Amino acid sequence: MSDEDLCFTPATELAGLIRSKALSPVELTEAVLRRIERLEPQLNAFARLTPDIARQQARAAEDAVMAGQTLGPLHGVPVTIKDHEAIAGLPTEFGSYTRQGDTPAFTTPMVTRLQEAGAVLLGKTTTPEFGWKGVSDSPLTGMTHNPWKHGYNAGASSSGAGVGAAAGYGPLHQAGDGAGSIRMPAHFCGAFGLKPTYGRVPVYPPSAGDQTLHLGPMTRTVADAALMLRTMAGPHPWDQTSLEAPPADYPGLLREPFPRQPRIAFSADLGHARVDPEVAALVQAAADAIETSLGLPVEPVVPEWGRRGPDLARFFWPAHMNRFGALLPEWEARMDPGFVACIRAGEGCDLNSYQRMRLEKYAYCVEIHRFFEDWDFLLTPAVSVAAFPAERLQPEHWPQHPWDWLSWAEFSYPFNLSGNPAASIPCGFTAAGLPVGLQIVGRRFDDLGVLRLSALFEAARPWARHRPRHLDSPAAATAA
Repeated sequence: MSDEDLCFTPATELAGLIRSKALSPVELTEAVLRRIERLEPQLNAFARLTPDIARQQARAAEDAVMAGQTLGPLHGVPVTIKDHEAIAGLPTEFGSYTRQGDTPAFTTPMVTRLQEAGAVLLGKTTTPEFGWKGVSDSPLTGMTHNPWKHGYNAGASSSGAGVGAAAGYGPLHQAGDGAGSIRMPAHFCGAFGLKPTYGRVPVYPPSAGDQTLHLGPMTRTVADAALMLRTMAGPHPWDQTSLEAPPADYPGLLREPFPRQPRIAFSADLGHARVDPEVAALVQAAADAIETSLGLPVEPVVPEWGRRGPDLARFFWPAHMNRFGALLPEWEARMDPGFVACIRAGEGCDLNSYQRMRLEKYAYCVEIHRFFEDWDFLLTPAVSVAAFPAERLQPEHWPQHPWDWLSWAEFSYPFNLSGNPAASIPCGFTAAGLPVGLQIVGRRFDDLGVLRLSALFEAARPWARHRPRHLDSPAAATAA
């Protein structure tokens, strides 16, 4: 198997090859590291690459295989971690000069679980400053480039994870989503990203975003996401909001049929969102394919709760970002200007206003959950636009604003507020060759249902064979 093919092989296959001694974890890790070394100058998906750790862990994994030891489900399989998550002894810098060199003495539980399952750590992936926006650059690490078009947005705070999944930096990439930061990079980069039900994967240290942060997988196949989620999920005492239920056997149950025909709704705009015509057409075709290819009826809807989302999002986003205001006197000149504008926009939020809006948010979330009493799934665009130049906060043909990038991301944050599981799955390419994602939202706690419908769509409209081929052309080496 060539290096490239090895780098794009799913974790479900790699784990079996390693277990049967048909593939060396060292051979796999070296192949992935060679690809990263060759492509990183043009992609910049890593905040910190850890080749020495990867090689050490790969050798230990190989020794364990040869010694006949008990092997975990991810034994010898490479993984990346977003640079929001603590790993003892490695800096966690959040794409910000204000955190440069900060090195925790603990490892967040989700990472510990991946390591105990045998995963090999490649490094920590890039994020915009404190994950504040949906565009892939930060003051500290610079621009992270879309693998399908250099200089274009790779999307949101898990951008490095999305690039890694699309570019063949191994099969498993951890991501986080506070307003769409798993689903947006998946959409822009042509990967599969799952935001699980809130609390499914424990978060530590706790987020200040009022229970909106979800941790989950970014992969090239649905089965890999199911495998990764089973490893990451489950209650943990460090996160008092983590769900008590242990994770289901997502990989083992993935291909099981639905107990009854699912009721599927489709909303092209949630009753208010602007969507570029080319994106809208691809998502509509995907919804049609679920009906025609899978034989599952899909009914257009206009959710009554949809129009209430923008006011809530534009209140809470700057209100929560205002917690960074204490950094401005010393650091403003070295911070993202849009981030600074967002922080300042939250300065007028007083406690009474916050509590009133919080009650409105809870009512909005109840409306969403009542909607799902009638529907098992909701289909929407994942994002309103395809990738655009990453030096911009909004596409040139969209309304401009000093901090409001949410205008082109109206489909994701509602389900951070409500805690529903939601995925972005590739559903086509624009005429310019840029990926587009279909969002599949499920009832709260039905992560398995979202994975099952995603797997059915994946089988009907496979995309994993698509690779950004220009990365492997001679011209790509000088693209940066």
